[in-house]
Amino acid sequence: MDWFLLIVAGLFESGFAFCLGKMKEAAGTEWYLWGAGFLACVVISMLLLAKAVHTLPVSTAYPVWTGIGAVGAVVLGIVFFHEPVSFARLFFICTLIASVVGLKMV
Repeated sequence: MDWFLLIVAGLFESGFAFCLGKMKEAAGTEWYLWGAGFLACVVISMLLLAKAVHTLPVSTAYPVWTGIGAVGAVVLGIVFFHEPVSFARLFFICTLIASVVGLKMV
């Protein structure tokens, strides 16, 4: 169950990165709404991470959480913000995923 919470926490970390990207493009009331989404995602992500580390080692949970968030942020950036896709970028995202899987396995 704690691994599930950790994965969901990582997805909410991607969510707050997405909200930051949308805030960059927004103005006025829309900026505040995306800011509220950012704050909600941060709070939910941190609470789930805190719950997950009750049983998981912090030295494993934190890198997995940041890895999920980083991969999610890159994918969201490519899909929604039309950020560049290059071989090097995809290669390093794959190595990040492999590292996260390796941490879980050990």
